[in-house]
Amino acid sequence: MFRLALAATLLASPLAAAETKQQSCQYQADVVAAIQQARLDRVKERQVPQAIADTNPSWPENYNAAIPLITPWVYEQKMRDVREKDLGAAWLELCLKQP
Repeated sequence: MFRLALAATLLASPLAAAETKQQSCQYQADVVAAIQQARLDRVKERQVPQAIADTNPSWPENYNAAIPLITPWVYEQKMRDVREKDLGAAWLELCLKQP
């Protein structure tokens, strides 16, 4: 949980003046969804940053810094939850509720 709070705090800081909270939260949710997909694809945890980079993600490059912070949280989830739940949507919902 600490990692989630840290990642959320780092990503919540103004990364770009023109970026809205909605955009930032969506990019964060996209990162979480990519990590979730990597887990579903059975990518080893330590290889996740490179595996995601190889997909040429559409979010701004600075969001890649969150991958090593969020990956352990996704990999700690039960595989059943990773298969059945939309972790990106859950992240988006929590992020938008942050002040």
